[in-house]
Amino acid sequence: MVGATARRNGARERDIPLQIRYLGLLFQLPLYEILLPRNTLIVLCGPAACGKSTWAALHFLPTQIVSSDNCRAMVIDDPADQSVSRHAFDLMYFIIEKRLKLGRLTVADATNLEREHRVTLNRIAGKFQFNTAAIIFNISMEDCLARNATRGRRVPEEALGHQFMLLERTLRTIESEGFNYVHTLDESTQSGVGVRIARSVSRQFRRPAP
Repeated sequence: MVGATARRNGARERDIPLQIRYLGLLFQLPLYEILLPRNTLIVLCGPAACGKSTWAALHFLPTQIVSSDNCRAMVIDDPADQSVSRHAFDLMYFIIEKRLKLGRLTVADATNLEREHRVTLNRIAGKFQFNTAAIIFNISMEDCLARNATRGRRVPEEALGHQFMLLERTLRTIESEGFNYVHTLDESTQSGVGVRIARSVSRQFRRPAP
């Protein structure tokens, strides 16, 4: 089971990496490929320092990524200032709505570990007939603490611990929240996963469990 993925709608995986040689160079194809329609709102879910933003930057255009940290910076010049989170998320949701209205694939880059945040994003996507994909970063707390220690903006350890509690809850409930696609990445698949964007498809609404 690659990456402990909960549901792999539109995903393909291999048991071992596939290598090909071309013009004397060896290329390794992704171990695991996430296939998503173009009309998708991609919701990243994971604690601080789990590698969400780095992963998104590898697979999507900078203009496709709407980041809560960037929105904080835009409203108060400091991406770490939690006192303006409400304003930052208002701006984040506003930008996402505008992009979906124009039919643009969009990545919501925030921890998204509070269920009400995911409900809001699902509601926005539904308003514009967009599919939703949850990408959950199930990275160990030890790895996140080690990465956090090397960052310029460190998250307090107690805050990180709270986020891991929310991550465990998210892993239990995400399947019942109405997402069209759910993919869980761990340490072994985070770097080896590929992403391929296909043509738009009509959203199949999945009713969230109460």
